[in-house]
Amino acid sequence: MSHLSPANSPRFRRGIAIAAATLSVGLLTAACQEDTPPPNAASPGGTTSPAASPATDSKGLKLGSLLPATGDLGSIGQQMSATVPLLVETVNQCGGVNGAPVTLVSVDDQTDPSAGTEGMTRLAEAERVAGVVGSFASSVSTAALPIAVRNKVVLISPGSTSPVFTQQAREGRFQGYWARTAPPDTYQAQALAKLAQERGFKTAGTVVINNDYGVGFEKEFVKAFESLGGRVTNAARPTRYDPKATTFQTEATAAFAGNPNAVAAVLYADTGSLLIKSAFEQGVSKGTQLLLTDGVYSAEFVSKVGKTQDGKSILAGAIGTVPGANGKALDAFTKLWAEKKKQPLAPYAAHAWDAAAILTLAAQASKTNTGDGIKSKIREVTNAPGTEVTDVCKGLELLSKGEDINYQGASGNVDIDESGDVVGNYDVWTVKEDGSLAVVGKVSPK
Repeated sequence: MSHLSPANSPRFRRGIAIAAATLSVGLLTAACQEDTPPPNAASPGGTTSPAASPATDSKGLKLGSLLPATGDLGSIGQQMSATVPLLVETVNQCGGVNGAPVTLVSVDDQTDPSAGTEGMTRLAEAERVAGVVGSFASSVSTAALPIAVRNKVVLISPGSTSPVFTQQAREGRFQGYWARTAPPDTYQAQALAKLAQERGFKTAGTVVINNDYGVGFEKEFVKAFESLGGRVTNAARPTRYDPKATTFQTEATAAFAGNPNAVAAVLYADTGSLLIKSAFEQGVSKGTQLLLTDGVYSAEFVSKVGKTQDGKSILAGAIGTVPGANGKALDAFTKLWAEKKKQPLAPYAAHAWDAAAILTLAAQASKTNTGDGIKSKIREVTNAPGTEVTDVCKGLELLSKGEDINYQGASGNVDIDESGDVVGNYDVWTVKEDGSLAVVGKVSPK
């Protein structure tokens, strides 16, 4: 579900206050300091941002965000929620889209498919938005997509990485109204398996959250790890935990059974912290390398797992993968983020920025403010040919003159394919003894 120095920040989640005091968004920093969630993010109803554009301007482009400010992924989601209004503010400062300001309606999906369904229904049917940045959790995007497609609203996710979306897109279920700026877990699972193999691990267990994200990742990891000569100890009986569970003793024991060299744990922060703590307290994880993913790439997760009696992080030495950001626009975006937020760049912020940018650029390219118009131009503005642009305002300017562009994002080149996917790259991160996070390398899925 993230790229930048973890010490600066698993499924790139969310917060930024912009332009108007009515849009206040809480942030979780890498130092594990959590601000109060924004008022508009506290309920599925959300809030229309007057800073983005007057709600009475029916001719302007109207966008939404459907991201988790609360729930199991809230600690990461707040960061992403913060980025979308920053992009809208930037666009409006340089003239908006199709000659008018952009309006933004922000909704907290609470990392819950039911709340996501309610929020997407509001955005599509009541607010009549043309495009939405969201969601982060694959399960929420799964719930939201039928509503988006039915109402001809384009949904671009900065973090829903389940491989299921690729197959469904190829089957024509989304009719072109779906894309994502974070690569599917087909690639991250391959990268994690490659990392395990490079570290010399011959056997691995798995434990995953029982949803689209966890199960999709698990299947791809098992296939990739075995293709590299490894053996998955519980492949015949996968260990999957209920997202609504509160105790995890059985799952923790099953994942580490047979003393595998490593355990690939595909988790969400709140529930995952309880599982890992249970494994530690039972003593079953001793001597086994923990392999983590983007969904738990946050200092809050490490803090929730806790410390040993000697004050060291229980997670010390754990390693993991997370989608990295290496786009040509990254430096400029990082500078803007620092100026606005007074802190280092957060995970998945770059992916959220690019998702929102693509929606505005595609609308400008189509010369309409509709979902159909955006859909028709997504691949055109993100792929060659065309003038390469890293600045969204420059891109809007060229498009308004009828010129073609190839947007180069902050998260990557965002060359969106026919399934709505990008390939991406992966950072390798670790947890230090003091509980801080650090990027220690990179790994390619190939």
